[in-house]
Amino acid sequence: MDRAHLAHLAACLARAEIAAHDPAGVAALRRALDGPAPPVSVQRHGSVIGYLPGTRLRLVEIDRRGHLVAAYRWGESGRLAWVTCRTADGRWIGVEPDSATHPAWGPSDRVWAMNEHAPWRPAAPITVYQALDYARLDVIPPLAEPRRLPPGAGTALLNVLAGLMQDQGVARARYRGPYPSEHLFTSLLETFRYDPAMHRPLERFLAGEPLDWLPAPHERHHVSRDVCVQMREEVEKVVLGTTAFYRAAFQEVLRREPRVVRGEGDRVVCSLWALGQPFEDRLVLDATGEIVERRSPVDDPRPPAPASPIWRAALASLVARESAPPLGASIRQVMASLRLEWGSVPGDLLRVDGEVIRVSRLLLDAGAARVRAVSPGAERAAPAVRLVVDVARLLAPEVRRRAQMALEALPEDEQLRRWEGRAGAADTPLDDSVARLVALVAGGGS
Repeated sequence: MDRAHLAHLAACLARAEIAAHDPAGVAALRRALDGPAPPVSVQRHGSVIGYLPGTRLRLVEIDRRGHLVAAYRWGESGRLAWVTCRTADGRWIGVEPDSATHPAWGPSDRVWAMNEHAPWRPAAPITVYQALDYARLDVIPPLAEPRRLPPGAGTALLNVLAGLMQDQGVARARYRGPYPSEHLFTSLLETFRYDPAMHRPLERFLAGEPLDWLPAPHERHHVSRDVCVQMREEVEKVVLGTTAFYRAAFQEVLRREPRVVRGEGDRVVCSLWALGQPFEDRLVLDATGEIVERRSPVDDPRPPAPASPIWRAALASLVARESAPPLGASIRQVMASLRLEWGSVPGDLLRVDGEVIRVSRLLLDAGAARVRAVSPGAERAAPAVRLVVDVARLLAPEVRRRAQMALEALPEDEQLRRWEGRAGAADTPLDDSVARLVALVAGGGS
């Protein structure tokens, strides 16, 4: 092992804020660094994992800049006492095993929002998931109220589990919980890999059919105060402030993302993506994830303007079409309650403020310009459809989140009725508002 990595870890362990997570364990690890077989693992892109000497129990995870990414405290019997981990946007969350119960599955581990200035000082409870035996992990547990997790927290928690499974030699695990969702599937793709022998993995997962997941944890490197890169073979995800940019492809699954990580020669570019091409570049990195250039966000001085009511009806139909069928009614209710407007969204394409959702007017302008570039007639339908569908997919994650909340608020028997009644339903048909909106946009109106 390169002694430079050991020196890097030793310097980190000497810092009081890291040693405080487990003073005795950290002291033992520091002493073991000078031994013939240091209990350390160095990852592909420079992350360093330190273990309790004489065990395969993780103690700390340090990124290449020396930032603590995760810390573990183990009891004398080898049971996990707690773990804390840092999300990509810098928040700290913690897990306290076997500290709660849930009516659906009983014993549960509690997820906490943490005070970042203390090794274990929970600030507020977030949610719970089914209790695990962290010394013998073999399943991916169901999580209660996933919508309550801060952005990136679910990915950080899953990465903790994937890392521990990898240490234990767990080759495969399955999700065992109710209502598997597309959001959970894409979150799992960031920390696991689905069995490549399985065809149509997303469809299998959503249908509740068996699907094996292979642990494949990522590294998170906080390369600046407000930029975190997530890496396995390459840069897969970048969080700039609170905005996440993703690679379009995870294994064979293509993600339709309005914020993308794309290769450009030997550089990695984080771009807003719309109308089938880069819309605005925000950040340029090298292949290792270090910052090469920041781009200033583009502003729009014009005041916001309300969208025509036909947009809400058409977008509701389009979002429902690409969502789990049981959410259809809730999606339409959510869209009816929102106020949609066009306006300035510097550095992004969408802004959510309570019941107001603002879509970048620059996106509307660009889409309208594409329509006008085509001679009047049937050919204008294609760029009009592209604009309408892109706006729908931009809104879809927030609308689905609210629709899921509305569904969870219903009595359990009604929730079950909706899920069972629509489980095998065919694609939700589009209503005529979509055709009318496309015709409006193609005719030069918006």
